[in-house]
Amino acid sequence: MRFMKTDKKFERFEDVTPKLLKKEKVKLLLCDLDNTLRLHSEKEPAEELSKWIEECRKAGVKIVIISNNGRKKMMQKFCEPIGVPCVWWANKPLSTKLTKAMKDYNFKPEETVMLGDKWATDVLAANFAGIRAWKVDHRKYII
Repeated sequence: MRFMKTDKKFERFEDVTPKLLKKEKVKLLLCDLDNTLRLHSEKEPAEELSKWIEECRKAGVKIVIISNNGRKKMMQKFCEPIGVPCVWWANKPLSTKLTKAMKDYNFKPEETVMLGDKWATDVLAANFAGIRAWKVDHRKYII
């Protein structure tokens, strides 16, 4: 197994459409937060993020945020308004929290994708968990 293997690459999270998720048979989308779904400095979910999550939800995709960010209250404050469960202190590239999310929500590895911006954490954790790794460009470089 190549440990830095990505299955798909995108410029931004919005390029991961519900149509693509359906085509790829994705039912669980594990997402990094900082610089993947938001700029590190954003305190509230942007409108485009809220809209994207709702579209994914309507397409039958469960989204769980899996972050190495250790600020529990900030993570909860950010995730609660958009109705997305979050895992903080995930310790990626360890895959423990990714496999736990699959187990907790009853999804198989072939139904699961990790979406993130970093090779050394998100992509590597996905590869260790035996799931697909989709990489997006680091958000601060594309806004």
